Amino acid sequence: MVEVLYLSHPQVAIDPAVPVPDWGLSPLGRARTEAFAALPMLARIGRVVASRERKAIETAEIIAAAQGLAVEIRDGLHENDRSATGFLPPAEFEAMADRFFAAPETSIRGWERAADAQRRIVAGVEAILDEQLEAAGMTLFVGHGGVGTLLLCHCAGQAIGRQHDQPAGGGNLFRFEHPPFRLLAPWQRMEAAGSFKPF
Repeated sequence: MVEVLYLSHPQVAIDPAVPVPDWGLSPLGRARTEAFAALPMLARIGRVVASRERKAIETAEIIAAAQGLAVEIRDGLHENDRSATGFLPPAEFEAMADRFFAAPETSIRGWERAADAQRRIVAGVEAILDEQLEAAGMTLFVGHGGVGTLLLCHCAGQAIGRQHDQPAGGGNLFRFEHPPFRLLAPWQRMEAAGSFKPF
C-alpha cells in the first residue's frame, strides 16, 4: 500500500485563440508552484507524473526539478474532453461544469461524460501505481481539477458531485492511498499543504 498526492495545476494564462490543452501557467500560477516545490514535505516524493497538457507539465517540471527528478508524462490523465465547445467565457463554463457533474451519464453539449472521464482517470492512475515499488517513494500526480475531483469521489466512495470539487483557482491537492483507493485528506490549497499530517 502506498500513499499518493494528487495536485491540480494552478492559474493559467488564458488565451481564447489557443487550444485549452496548450495553455501554460500564468505568472501567479508559476510563483505558487515554485513556493510549493520548496516545501520540505515533498522530500519523500520519488515520482512526479503529469498529464500531457502543457499547464500540468509546466507545474510538474518545477516540482520535479526541485527534487532532482524527471517528469513522467503519461496518457489517460488529461482533463475531461471539452473540445466540442472549445473556450467558454467564465460564467458559461461554470454553468457547463455544474451540468457536467450533475449528470455524469450524459454528454453535455458534446463534452466527455463525467462517468467516462472518471473511469479513464481511475484506470490511468491505477495502472501507474501498479508499476510502483515501495522503494520508489511517494508518487505525485499533477493534473486537473475536473478529473481530479472525479478521482477524489472514487477514492472517497462518493457519487460524482460538484460539492466535492476543488477550491477556486486551482493549485489544490488531496492525498489518498492505494490499493485499495482510499481518501486520506480532501482538497487543500497548495499553500496549506504543510498542514497534512506527516507521511
